[in-house]
Amino acid sequence: MGHSLFSSPTPKLYLLTNDDEFELLYQKLEAALSTGLIALLQIRRKQILNLPDGALKLFDEAQKIVELAKTYHVPVVINDDVKLAEKLGVGVHLGQTDGSIGDALQSLLPHQIIGRTCHGDIALIKEAKNDGASYAAMGAVFTSTTKPNANIISRQQLVEGCQQGIPICVIGGLTAENVSDLVDLPIALVAVVGDIIDLPAADIAQRCCEWQQAFSKWKIPT
Repeated sequence: MGHSLFSSPTPKLYLLTNDDEFELLYQKLEAALSTGLIALLQIRRKQILNLPDGALKLFDEAQKIVELAKTYHVPVVINDDVKLAEKLGVGVHLGQTDGSIGDALQSLLPHQIIGRTCHGDIALIKEAKNDGASYAAMGAVFTSTTKPNANIISRQQLVEGCQQGIPICVIGGLTAENVSDLVDLPIALVAVVGDIIDLPAADIAQRCCEWQQAFSKWKIPT
């Protein structure tokens, strides 16, 4: 729970992979990670998993991504898959239907990060906290290309979520521009897919810097 990732008064950038072809994705990740501005990386490769040998492919890809992230000292979480996280020695992000936090805590090393999707549901956030999750993810904050049909949560839900004593991660359609709507909230992580990883590799470092500028405007409650 006391992971150093969550000790900062301003939010940190939490990058999620997309479904780009692997070589291209790897280049993009290298561009992002080399800025030193990515605090956490999630491996989420939905389309790979749908292939006949998807699990093997994902393991192979994930190994390479974990090695890359290690070079830049960036912790990694795997989407949905505790067994794969355990094999790779990394953390996990669990949706509500992807197994229990308790099982993840037993399988993973104590310092590994365990995230839980809580949408806008305060009861789920409380549960995640009680179960020992590292952070609770709330969203969608805005509509996104990744999940166009996700329910948008209200500002009131976000405000209340931030009062539950567990680090909050926001996700869903966030950009370096619209994140300014949240500057008065004590958010720990801002999860981003499209606004960074869908850009051409050459534009990614600059975009990460724009995110950092957005975070520097945070109104830290005293």
